[in-house]
Formats: sequence, structure tokens, C-alpha cells
Amino acid sequence: MRSLDNLKIFSGNSNVPLTEEICRYFNTPLGCAKVGTFSDGEIMVEIQENVRGMDVFIIQSMCTPVNDHLMELLILIDAMKRASAERITATIPYYGYARQDRKVAPRVPISAKLIADLLTAAGADRVLTIDLHAGQIQGFFNIPVDNLFATPVVLEYLKEKYQDDLVIVSPDAGGVERARAIAKRLGATLAIIDKRRESPNESQVMNVIGDIKNKTALIIDDMVDTAGTLTQAADAIAERGAKSVSACCIHAVLSGAALDKINRCSLEELVVTNTIPLHDKNKITNKIKVLSVGSLLAEAIKRIHKNDSVSSLFI
Repeated sequence: MRSLDNLKIFSGNSNVPLTEEICRYFNTPLGCAKVGTFSDGEIMVEIQENVRGMDVFIIQSMCTPVNDHLMELLILIDAMKRASAERITATIPYYGYARQDRKVAPRVPISAKLIADLLTAAGADRVLTIDLHAGQIQGFFNIPVDNLFATPVVLEYLKEKYQDDLVIVSPDAGGVERARAIAKRLGATLAIIDKRRESPNESQVMNVIGDIKNKTALIIDDMVDTAGTLTQAADAIAERGAKSVSACCIHAVLSGAALDKINRCSLEELVVTNTIPLHDKNKITNKIKVLSVGSLLAEAIKRIHKNDSVSSLFI
């Protein structure tokens, strides 16, 4: 079993607070690296401590600005490789481009596969992430991928807050498996939103399948981006007689007018995690409750470093 002596944790600029929380878990300082830009916008990285022979974890979410943070991660990996790190784990709490995981029309890319190739070519030895939008993305890599689930983090909160007459709602057919698993853990019933997507990032709620009248409805999804699907689902559920409507999404992308939509809709609470930092966005609405995945990631990092089982975290 390996000690923690040769463990090093570094961060790009996307989610420094989460990285600092993980470092506190290990009672170790954040790795010293300068990550900035040249005057023309090129990413500049300098590792300012010795990483030769070290087990390095680089923590970086692919959130806004997505391409800048992706390039930071790639260049950090390359810098670690050239500095003779023993192993480099790209720790990506939110894996961007994950929605582009297949060809949905002629002559479109599979961008999630391209990102996998870029990470591997840069020199990553393995990837650690949370709640991939599509599980098959793990198969895009020829290196080990650990896809953690934030379910244990959110379940603890949901069990305390939501108990009586609870119905778990999937916002679309694709999320039924996720919603069913949560419903089973909470002893709740299940409902499904039947929707028709008219164009990218826009959707129209068509029907609600299941009994929601006079019940506490909790919408479960892996991410909330523009919040169009989420808010339309919440309003449709409220119109059909639900006692209250809340939601739980792991990744709070919250792009465009998402916060305005959330403030105007029937949602009473939106539970999210800090895989993506909210910064000042969280101050705009008191409907958002942020849960931390820091201890979950830290425990996974410790197990990977010591070559222990990661899957046993979820048994």
C-alpha cells in the first residue's frame, strides 16, 4: 500500500475552491503552479515545484469558459509529463462536451471522443470524473476512467429535506434510470415528463406520466444548462396539481438566462453540487442549495493513489 508522501494535487483556474477543499482533506498544500495567459491569450503554465516521480492529480472542470479551461488542463498535463511525473490523473468534476457523444445528424462530430483523444495525447494516465452525461464516454478512452456518482452526497440531503408524499420526476425518457434509482433509495414513486425538443437547448413539455397530484415533486437530472427543460417541467408539474416542486441536478452549468428562468418558475428549490463553481451566481437566487463533492473526490483520489477499490464507495 502506497503512502501519501508522493501525492501531489494541482489545479487549473476553473474550480480552485473545490481543489482547496480536497487539499484540506489531505492536510496538504495545493501544488504550486502558475497558470495564466500571454498578452495574445495563449495559455501559459509553469510548474513551480518538483513533481519527478510523483502521483499527480490535476483538478479542472470544463466549465465556462470551456475552451480556455480545457486548454489549461491539456497544457498542465503536458507540463507534468515533461517534468517526469510518475502518473498523471486528469480529475474532471464536470466533463465538458459530454452531450456530443454520438452522431445525431449527418456530418456532425463526436466531440466527446475528440476530448478523450486530446487528454490521452497530452499524457494523462487516467481520468477521474463525476456523473458523465453519457456513461459510454468511458469507452472513448484507452486509459482507465473512474466515473464517480454524486448520489451519496445528494441522497443524504434529500432524505433529510424530502420525505412525505414524495414523487421523483425524470425530465425526459433518457433520465428514467437515474430517477428510478433515486426513487428506490428514497422510497418514492416515479413520474416521467414526455417532451418534444424543437431545437438545441429548447424543449416543450408535452405530458406528465404518473401520479403527481397533491404530492411533493422532485425533478432529478444530471445537469441544468439553460434551464429550459427544467423550468418547463416544473411549471407543468405545478399546473397538474403537485403540492410543491423542487429539483436536483449534479452539474450547475446555468448558462444564458438560466437564473432568470429559475427565479420565475414554480421551483421552490434547486439542489446542485460544486462540480462547477457558482461564484456570484449563487447570490442572485436563494432557490439554489449547493452541496460539496469535495470529500467524495478526495476519498476517490486517496483510493486511486493507494490502489484500493473505488467502486466500493458506492456499495
